[in-house]
Amino acid sequence: MHYAAVAAIAFALTFLAELPDKSMFAALVLSTRYRASWVWVGAAAALAVQMAIAVTAGQLLALLPRPVVDGVVAALFLAGSAYLWWTSFHADGDTDAGASRPDAARRSFLAVAATSFGVVFVAELGDITQVTAANLAARYDPLLVFAGATLGLWAVSAIAVTVGAQSLAFVPVAWVRRITGLILLGFGIYVAVAAATG
Repeated sequence: MHYAAVAAIAFALTFLAELPDKSMFAALVLSTRYRASWVWVGAAAALAVQMAIAVTAGQLLALLPRPVVDGVVAALFLAGSAYLWWTSFHADGDTDAGASRPDAARRSFLAVAATSFGVVFVAELGDITQVTAANLAARYDPLLVFAGATLGLWAVSAIAVTVGAQSLAFVPVAWVRRITGLILLGFGIYVAVAAATG
């Protein structure tokens, strides 16, 4: 697969999967309390670290024999698809903003960025975007996967901190999950067929 296609696929899948995600909502909520650009810096750093972890896991997966890798990747893509479809029909309450902190105006850049890093890092642990990136990195160039997926995460984070809560009225979160689930289903079937046919 061409290098641009790998990066584009990683970007698109990650972007779509991240739109209805808890780390997006975490960044959105933080940006209602602190300066948006400061929140984005911390969130972007956390997302880059998480993506590096995911790509490294994908490279470790790639050390296994090719049929085993294809089988595991296909199973994870199919499980990710099922997860996204299931969650598209169940509200999860990730948008709870909480109360505004009285010391928000006095927080320094470093404090806000560190807080954003910690919150988003924890929110992103074990996320479907990490699983997707690990799967792609097991089959394709890990640097391209890292670049595409990280840019996808950063784009969603930028949307969250700049557009704010008003956008949620216009984003059909359930349908975003379903579309992403269909894409993952397609990848899962493709990898499974490739594994079966050698």
